[in-house]
Amino acid sequence: MLVDRVRIFLLCLLSSFLLAACSGGGGNPGTLGPTPGDGTGSGATTGSLQVTITALPAGVNGAVRVTGPNNFAQDLTATQTLPNLAPGSYSVAASNVAVGGATYAPTPATQNVVVAAGATATASVTYASGPVTLTLTDIGPTFTRPVFVTAPPGDERLFVVERAGLVRIVRNGAVLTQPWLDISDRVFTGGEGGLLSMAFDPDFARNGYVYLYYTDLAQNIVVERYASSPLPDVGDPTSALAILRVAHPQFDNHFGGQVAFGPDGMLYAGTGDGGGAGDPFGNAQNLDSLLGKILRVDVRNASVAQPYAIPPTNPYVNQAGRRPEIWASGLRNPWRFSFDGEQLYIADVGQDTREEVDIAAVSQGGLNYGWDIMEGSICYNAASCDRTGMTLPVFEYEHGANDVNGCSLTGGYVYRGTALPELVGRYFYSDFCRGFVKSFFATGAGVVEQRDWGLSATQVVSFGRDGAGELYVVSAAGRIFRIARGSSG
Repeated sequence: MLVDRVRIFLLCLLSSFLLAACSGGGGNPGTLGPTPGDGTGSGATTGSLQVTITALPAGVNGAVRVTGPNNFAQDLTATQTLPNLAPGSYSVAASNVAVGGATYAPTPATQNVVVAAGATATASVTYASGPVTLTLTDIGPTFTRPVFVTAPPGDERLFVVERAGLVRIVRNGAVLTQPWLDISDRVFTGGEGGLLSMAFDPDFARNGYVYLYYTDLAQNIVVERYASSPLPDVGDPTSALAILRVAHPQFDNHFGGQVAFGPDGMLYAGTGDGGGAGDPFGNAQNLDSLLGKILRVDVRNASVAQPYAIPPTNPYVNQAGRRPEIWASGLRNPWRFSFDGEQLYIADVGQDTREEVDIAAVSQGGLNYGWDIMEGSICYNAASCDRTGMTLPVFEYEHGANDVNGCSLTGGYVYRGTALPELVGRYFYSDFCRGFVKSFFATGAGVVEQRDWGLSATQVVSFGRDGAGELYVVSAAGRIFRIARGSSG
C-alpha cells in the first residue's frame, strides 16, 4: 500500500511540471480569456446592442426590427439588450403602433448603429401619439345606381353591383367595357327592388360560382347562383340556378337585400318583413313565413332537383309550423349584415324612431330580435309589448327631431384590412339620410370607442370590402369611395 502511495505521488509530481495541475496542486493557469461570443474582455470577438423603447402606454408592445451582418434579424417589443453580435453595422427600424383611436409613431423610424467587438452599442426609439384621421378616396368611375361592392379574397378586381341588374368589374381604376353579368331583363327595380347584392362561393377559385340577391318581375325575392364563363372577366348568364324564391307580392319595400356566406360555409340571406308600415301581416314574428328573417341553407351540392339542403343545426328542423330555413327572426328590414370571424352583425333598419345593430355568435340560431313587438329596445306594439325571449340590440340610435341623427341605417363591416391597423376590430356603419361614416368597437361588456370620423357621402346605400379587406362606401348617387388614411393620420 505504501509503495502504491509513493508511486502516485511521483506521478503527480511529474504531471505538475507538464500540466500545472493535479489534485488541487499548484501552478497559475493565467488570466482566462473571454468565453467565446460573450462580447466582454479585451479578447472579445463579439459585441452587444442595447435597444431602448420608450413612451408607449403600459402593456402596449413596440414594433422594432433589428437586422445586421450574417443575416441577423430579430423583432423587439420592449427594451432589450442583444448579446453575441458580430461586429458591424446594424439597422434598427421601428413601425407605427396602433392603440385604440391613436397611432404611436416612432422617432427615429430608422437608424444605423455600429457594434464593435467587446463593447455595447446603444439605440433609442421614442414613440409619440397622434390622432388617426380618415378620408374618402373616390375610386374614379361613375356608376348607375350602385348598391354593393365586393371581391373574392386576394383578387385585385372590384365587382360593383348596379340595381338595374348589372355586375361590373373595376380593374386599376377603370371599368371594363363588358359587364361581368347582365340580368336586367329579369329584375324588378320599382320601390326598393333591384339587384341588391352578390356573394362569392367559398370555393370560387375552383368552381367559379357567385350568388345574386334580387327581386324578380313578380316582386319575389330571389337568390340565384351563376357560374363564371371561360372568359376571366365575364360570367355565364345561361347558368342560372334558382336557390331561394320568397313571395313578396303586396308592397314594393322591405325586400331585405343581403346574401353572404358564413364562416361555417353556409349561405345566409336577409329578407325584409314584406313591406308596408308596422309589418301589417305579422311576418317577422311568424315562424311559418320566410319574411323578416335571416335564412341559412347549405348549397354545397345544389342542383335543379335540390337547390339547397337544410343544415341539421338550424333551430327549427322538423318542427311543425316552423320553416327549417329560418336562422333568426323578428327583423324588419336587414338590408345589410356581415360576418366577423364567429360573429354575425345584423344592421336592421328601423320604423320611425330607432335604428339597431344586433350582434350574436354565428352558432346562436333561433334568436328573435323583436320586431314588430320591439323597435330597437323600446316597445313598438304597446298592446302586446312582452320582451320575453327577445334579443335586444347591442347598439342603436334614435332618429331625433327631423331625423337629425339619421333615418335609415346602412350597416357595414368590421375592419380587418392591413392599411389601417388602428381600425382593426372596429365596425363601420352609415345612414342613408345623413351619409356619415361612424364606427364602434364591440366587446363582451358592450359597445365602446364610438366615433364619428367627420366624413360624409350622399345617400350611402352600402359598404364594400375588396380582396385585401379594405373598406369602401357606396353612394346611390353613383360614386364609390375607399376608406383611406387622412393626411394627418
